[in-house]
Amino acid sequence: MSNGVKSTKAKHLSLVLRTTVAVVAIVWVFRGQDWKQLGQVFARLNLWYFALSLGIFTISQVFIGLRWWLLLRAQSVFTGFWAAVRLHFLGLFYNNLMPGSMGGDLLRAWYVTKHTDKKLEAALSVFVDRAIGFLGMLAIGAFCYLLFMHGEYIVGYENSSSFAQSLAEHKGSLAWLAIIVAVLLGLLLLHRTSRTMLAKVWRYVCVHGGQAIKKAKEAIIIYCRKPVTILVAFALTILLQSMVITTFWLIGLNLKIAADARYYFVFFPMTWVLAAVPVSIAGVGVLEGGIRELFTRFAGVGAAEALVLALCQRFVWVLASLPGAVIHLTGTHLPREFFVDYRKPTN
Repeated sequence: MSNGVKSTKAKHLSLVLRTTVAVVAIVWVFRGQDWKQLGQVFARLNLWYFALSLGIFTISQVFIGLRWWLLLRAQSVFTGFWAAVRLHFLGLFYNNLMPGSMGGDLLRAWYVTKHTDKKLEAALSVFVDRAIGFLGMLAIGAFCYLLFMHGEYIVGYENSSSFAQSLAEHKGSLAWLAIIVAVLLGLLLLHRTSRTMLAKVWRYVCVHGGQAIKKAKEAIIIYCRKPVTILVAFALTILLQSMVITTFWLIGLNLKIAADARYYFVFFPMTWVLAAVPVSIAGVGVLEGGIRELFTRFAGVGAAEALVLALCQRFVWVLASLPGAVIHLTGTHLPREFFVDYRKPTN
C-alpha cells in the first residue's frame, strides 16, 4: 500500500473519529434538556447584546491578523497587512465550519510557504501565533483563578460533592471499563498485525514529535531576537481575549445569569484550551459541555442558562467565520493578491 493511500485512509479515519466524538458530545450535552425552558432562556436574549459580542469578536480577529502580520515581519517575511487578515479569516472558516482534515493553521502555513523563500520562518510564524494565543488563554485563566477564586468555597460546592458521590456510586462500572480496556489492549499486543501497527504508530509519533521539538527550538531562537515583537503580540492577545470574555459576560447578564465576571475569566479560557485539543470537529460538543458543566457545578448557574450561553458563543464563532467563506469563494486569498518579501512581488 502506497504512502499516499495510507495518508488518505488516516485522514478519513481521523475525520470519522472526530465526527463521532462531536456527535456523542452533542447528545450528552442535550440529554434530558427541557427544550421549552431552553427556548424561554433564549427569549431573554437582547439581539443588541449579541450583535455587540459578534462585532467585538470579529474586530478582534482583524487584530489577531495584525498579530500574525507582526510575527511574519519579525522574520523578514513581508506580506500585506490585509493579506494576512484575509488568510487569518480563511483559517478561521476552516477551523470552525469545515469538517475536513486540513485545519486553518495548516492552510495559512501552506499559502505563505508556497510564496516565499523563507519557508521555515513563514510556517513557524503560524504555529508561534497559535502558541501565543494558547498561552494567552492559559495566562488569563490561571491569573484570574489565583487572584479571585483560589482557596475559596465555590457556589456550587454541593453540586461538585454530588458529582464526586456519583463517581463513587459508579466505581464498579468504571472498574469494569478499565478491565475491558486493559483486555483489549492486551489482545492487540498479542496479535502480530496489531502489534506491528502499534509499533508503526509509535515510530510515527517519535519521528514527528522530534521534528516538532526541533521546529519549536528553531522558533525560540528566531523570536528571541525579537523580544519586543513577542511582548507586543502577547499583550495584544491578553487585551483581545479579555474584551471577548467581557462581551460574553454582558450576554450572561442579559440572560440573567447570576455569576460574577471572575467565573467567565476562568471558565471561558479553560474551555477554549480544552476545545483546542483536536478530538472533535471545531470543538463541537466539547466546548458546550465544558461551559455547561463548569457554570452549573461551580457557579450555581442553571443548566439551561449555561447551555444558552455556550450556544451564543458558538453562534458568534460561526458568524464571525463567514467572511472566510466569502474570501474562499472570491479567491482573494490567492497569491496574486499579496506580496511576499517586498523586493520580489508575486505574479
